[in-house]
Amino acid sequence: MCIVSHLFYEGEVYHKRFSPKIHEFTYPFFLLDIDVSKLDSLKNRFFSFDSFNIFSFSPKDHFGSSKNFYCNILEALESFGMQATQKMRFITLPKIFNYVFNPISILLLFDEQDKPSEMLVEVHNYNGGRVLYHVKLASVSPTHFKGSVAKDMYVSPFLKRDGVYKFSLILDAEKLFINITLDEDNKKKLIASFGGKEKEFSAKSVMSLFCRHTFLTFWVVTRTMWQSLKLWLKGMKFISVTPQDQIRRF
Repeated sequence: MCIVSHLFYEGEVYHKRFSPKIHEFTYPFFLLDIDVSKLDSLKNRFFSFDSFNIFSFSPKDHFGSSKNFYCNILEALESFGMQATQKMRFITLPKIFNYVFNPISILLLFDEQDKPSEMLVEVHNYNGGRVLYHVKLASVSPTHFKGSVAKDMYVSPFLKRDGVYKFSLILDAEKLFINITLDEDNKKKLIASFGGKEKEFSAKSVMSLFCRHTFLTFWVVTRTMWQSLKLWLKGMKFISVTPQDQIRRF
């Protein structure tokens, strides 16, 4: 990853289910990569911090409820017995015209060798639930890192609420790749990945991304509903959500 401040990554999301029915799809996507140490600079003509704009970011959408995003991060880290590191980056989807739904956001913590060593993974479902996962990362290569964590929240009507998430993260010079594999009963159930190329954080990039992904935050929800309908038509059976998975647990 280049030594710069905030970034965008533009690329594609890929999903594949392996059982009991094979089902896969790909669609264009982008993510915002925030340098937590430079939150004051997270703004430009078309991007605002905690106020309305074409693109924006609101601290209350993540971790805690404070308008101070750094305080929210510290509170979340403390809940896992963790401490802030000098370098932290938050990867998420920004609001578009003040609306967003983030199925997953990732806080990356870097060690003194400038390698990602841990991450907090924030997962939202479509039932009002939210959970945080602490994932320790191990180096596979200088740019490739892996970790796993037990799943503990309902996220899909066709998946159990438990299982194991396996994360694979690749940080290259100008690219980001995140892959998540879900195992249920020691069998691969699903993979979801994002791969994208770096774009500078600028007003020009905001307008470029907006023109190509105008309704992205809307499509995050509607595409999920459409894919769920297709799975149901394939004969998949619904699994009911539990009350515990309809609340924000942090």
